Amino acid sequence: MDFALTEDQRAFFDTARDFADKELAPNAAQWDAEAIFPVETMRRAAELGFAGIYVRDDVGGSGLSRLDAALIFEALSMGCTSTAAYISIHNMASWMIDTFGSDEQRQKWLPRLTSMDLIASYCLTEPGAGSDAASLKTKAVRDGNHYVINGAKAFISGSGTSDIYVCMIRTGDEGAGGVSCIVVEKGTPGLSFGAIEKKMGWNSQPTAAVIFEDCRVPVSNLIGAEGDGFKIAMKGLDGGRLNIGACSIGTAQTALDAAMAYAKDRNQFGKAIASFQATQFKLADMETELEAARLLLRQAATKLDQKMPDATKHCAMAKRLATDTGFNVVNQALQIHGGYGYLKDYQMERHLRDVRVHQILEGTNEIMRVIISREMLKD
Repeated sequence: MDFALTEDQRAFFDTARDFADKELAPNAAQWDAEAIFPVETMRRAAELGFAGIYVRDDVGGSGLSRLDAALIFEALSMGCTSTAAYISIHNMASWMIDTFGSDEQRQKWLPRLTSMDLIASYCLTEPGAGSDAASLKTKAVRDGNHYVINGAKAFISGSGTSDIYVCMIRTGDEGAGGVSCIVVEKGTPGLSFGAIEKKMGWNSQPTAAVIFEDCRVPVSNLIGAEGDGFKIAMKGLDGGRLNIGACSIGTAQTALDAAMAYAKDRNQFGKAIASFQATQFKLADMETELEAARLLLRQAATKLDQKMPDATKHCAMAKRLATDTGFNVVNQALQIHGGYGYLKDYQMERHLRDVRVHQILEGTNEIMRVIISREMLKD
């Protein structure tokens, strides 16, 4: 069991960390306060290969592994959690086209997606279908060479700004087997968007409903075969869960580093609070739990890369642990800052708001427990 990173992996992490320090961190507070979607900054990230991390290189992708991606997203989230998470969503949508699309579809969309000339959104959740994704109601009816789509998707990151919407839509009977994956392009007649949601965190990316009203989409935009959509969605979520877990770990590491610096500088009762055992024990637990989550996540990424039969279970375990631990570590870092941690002048409250949603999206942590226990008990 070799836990050491390769020279290339250290370089990927360092490059992403440098970008995060120079391009993301100095702007993150403003993006959050003013709800700015930093498209041009993300395009500069794409120039480093971060918009097609595990897309094949013939269409401009980096062709890297899931472990490489986890390192990159951990580093990017140290600059801006919300923006790093959106880049992950874009990567997931692009990967679905690259993995399950035809060569014609790959050549049509991916060169512009890997440069982020086009921006992608992933559309699964509906107002009445969240954790029970197989119950989605948005429907596509075949009409000659087109599908006519009616319904709506909820909580879609990038809605209204994105150019490409990779959508899970019902083309057949009820249940998972009736779901297909269809790409809908911005500007398609019948496609519209809801009002931008006012959120607790993740404010550097817009979130809104995607609405289909007799939306006519060419049948050639079907990814894979009819009925493959749920399988595609679930395979995509394995990697998405690793990325969002990595974003939690990176954010928590930033918060822990800030808490340690603050504890050394903050004096109470005539000495730095870092000298009190209560603070030292808190920091020790934060470090230990964060490192345990990091190791599990990297193991899960390796299993996914190797297509191990227990990869899905480990991705669920890693997501659950990383996002719960990430939130807890940030919360403790805020506590160490005391009243100052509650102020917007410091970064702690933004970190806390941004990581909280990670316990909900890409499958709630309750659903992660369902996946884990089902895999444990199925034999």
